[in-house]
Amino acid sequence: MMSDDDILAEFRAADALLEGHFILSSGLRSPKYLQCARVLMDGARAERLARALAAKIPAKLRERIEAVVSPAMGGVIIGHEMGRALGRPAMFVERPQGIFELRRGFSLKPGTNVLMVEDVVTTGLSSREAIEAVRQAGGNVIAQAALVDRASGKADLGVPFVPLIRIDVPTYEADAVPPELAAIPAIKPGSRAVA
Repeated sequence: MMSDDDILAEFRAADALLEGHFILSSGLRSPKYLQCARVLMDGARAERLARALAAKIPAKLRERIEAVVSPAMGGVIIGHEMGRALGRPAMFVERPQGIFELRRGFSLKPGTNVLMVEDVVTTGLSSREAIEAVRQAGGNVIAQAALVDRASGKADLGVPFVPLIRIDVPTYEADAVPPELAAIPAIKPGSRAVA
C-alpha cells in the first residue's frame, strides 16, 4: 500500500505538483495544482498509482464492478489503467455538445455495475454529470474512485467515494482571491473551459 508521502513523491518526480495561481475547471482559484496528466504520462507510474487505488477499494465493492467509466479528458488515462488493474473493460464519456455521453461505440448493458474514475475531484460537478450520463446509458454507478480528492471528503457524489489521496488545498472564488495570490497571473492548466 502506498503512503501519502509515496504518492506525493510520484507527483513531485513527474514535476506534477505545481505552485502559483491556477484556475481550476470548476472556476475556483488555487495556489496549488496537481497536474495528473504529467504524473500519468509515464506508463509504469500510471500503473503503480492505479494498482494502489484499486487496492483501496473494499473487496466486496471491487467484486461487483463490471466496467470502468471515466470522464474525458482528464479521467481517460487513469480510467484505462483502473480497468486494467481490475480486469474490467474501460470506456469514457465525453462532451461533444456540452453534456457527457457515451460515444465511439461504447455501450452498457442495462444494470451494468460501473466504477466511475476521475483524476481529480474538487467540487464533484464533473463526477455528478458523468454519473448521470452513465445512468442515462443504462449503467449503475456503484462507486467513484479518483487519484486526488481536493474536496477533503466534502464533495457529495451520491455514491461511495474512494480517493488515492486527499489534499487539503484552499480554493477561492475568483472575486475572493487573497492579495498574495491576486499578485500572480492566473493560468488554467486543466482541460475544461470555465462556463
